[in-house]
Amino acid sequence: MPPRTVPSNDSSLATVALDDHHGPPGRGPSPLEMADDSESTIQSPTRGFEYPGDDGRYEEPHRSAGFWDSSMNKIRREVIIGWARTLLSMMVLVLAVLSLYWAALSHVEQNVSSLKVHVVDFDGQVAPYDAVTPFVGPAVTAAVRQMVDSPQHTIGYTIVPPSTYDFDPIAVREAVYDWHVWAAVIVNANATALLQEAVAVGNASYDPTGAIQFIIQTARQDTTFSAYIVPQLQALATQFAASFGPMWAQTVAANDSLSRDVLARAPAAVNPGVTPLTIDLRPFGPAAATPSVTIGLIYLIIVAFFSFTFFLPIHMKFVIPIGHPPLRFWQFIAWRLAATIATYFFVSLTYSFVSLAFQIPFSTPPASHVEPAVNATAYGRGSFVVYWMVNFVGMNALGIACENVAMIIGQPWTAAWLIFWVITNVSTSFYAIELAPGFFRWGYAWPLHHIVQVSRQILFDLHSEIGLNLGVLFAWAAVNVALFPLCCYFMRWKQEREKRAAEKNAESYTVYDARAEGEKKHVPKEKGMLPPIRKRGFMRGV
Repeated sequence: MPPRTVPSNDSSLATVALDDHHGPPGRGPSPLEMADDSESTIQSPTRGFEYPGDDGRYEEPHRSAGFWDSSMNKIRREVIIGWARTLLSMMVLVLAVLSLYWAALSHVEQNVSSLKVHVVDFDGQVAPYDAVTPFVGPAVTAAVRQMVDSPQHTIGYTIVPPSTYDFDPIAVREAVYDWHVWAAVIVNANATALLQEAVAVGNASYDPTGAIQFIIQTARQDTTFSAYIVPQLQALATQFAASFGPMWAQTVAANDSLSRDVLARAPAAVNPGVTPLTIDLRPFGPAAATPSVTIGLIYLIIVAFFSFTFFLPIHMKFVIPIGHPPLRFWQFIAWRLAATIATYFFVSLTYSFVSLAFQIPFSTPPASHVEPAVNATAYGRGSFVVYWMVNFVGMNALGIACENVAMIIGQPWTAAWLIFWVITNVSTSFYAIELAPGFFRWGYAWPLHHIVQVSRQILFDLHSEIGLNLGVLFAWAAVNVALFPLCCYFMRWKQEREKRAAEKNAESYTVYDARAEGEKKHVPKEKGMLPPIRKRGFMRGV
């Protein structure tokens, strides 16, 4: 008896072989016969459901096979080779990209001398103290020379004459603030005179910290100061105390004109005599500001990167004509670019709100460049708006670059690009480039380096290079925007190329029928030939 077809839910055909005992064609099977037929279908493979193949013939359902089955030889070899190639690519990526981060810190000890520290001895050099024979200043410079001549690596101590700063100690502080040097050691002009006077008259109010000053600015780069500069200055203070203390004690003991009663009234002048005072022009704080100038900016890159994958499926609805004609592609590009910039505008505001929510000061007015100031900001109450705009421009510099590269290289290599982009930016932003090998000088052009610099300048009222910083960020954004349309066209060309290659071995290809409101239409073609290139714009009529 000929087979009878039964339609299924997915419109495919199922065939059931009927036995003679099912009765004549005009009579349907009884429930008992259906139950018996169902059981026999399970037991006999000749009565199983069969599905039509690509050529219209009926085929058995797919059956699974073991990993070492002979039918799996080809695909097993293909999968293993693909896995090995991908693994090798990942190993090369990890070795190449992560090595950049390690390499940035590989020569710190050798390059620590690039952190310039000026030692300026004003002792006895300025009237009315120029008639005094100094010994505090020479003791400081002698201690510096001992540290420089030691086999250990030291920061870049440089002894400069007072004339370099026009005999003005305040000018030295200004040099530290303006980033001409990382730190400075100042020996005041009256260091020796005040110490001698204190022991001569028994000055009980003598302050031993008024002779020598260490001028630093930790907010410029807190990790560099805490790890290298401050410890070296402390070592200098120890070296100075070890040499100056015994010398001064011998001088006092050898002076018979000094009575014990007078010396007893000025104990600080006898011991320690002189103690360096550290003045931090812009201390780093509060602790909640750390993410705003370091790790938090990594999340800024990541959020900018993932906006591409979040929003692209939404944007693509414009060019997939399902129930509507496709949007002109140049307008689609303009929409995507405008939507991306608007996204960065609001996301950067949200990112900036996080810093504001954790009470990072944004309203403290700016302070004097030569006096210590805690939580001073560069623009007072306008600092938050400037900080937000910097993050906005920075997201455009970082994020649109990610979008362009993602459209060019595609998946799965966009993840590799994100790793490269994060590592190269972090390596040249969170640490002083002066401490890195010379290879990393390209970091001065990388966007995150300038975002970090201008963020520190806003939050801590540091020396301003905001013109240079924003100029570099705007240059990155402008180049990214100029390349954006080209990358969009490249992505479309690559997708259509892949689609044509996939349709090569088919007997038809699909196009969207504009007259049918974007419904798909199958157009026959010869198997093994590429489908024609889809015409666009005014070429659709050709």
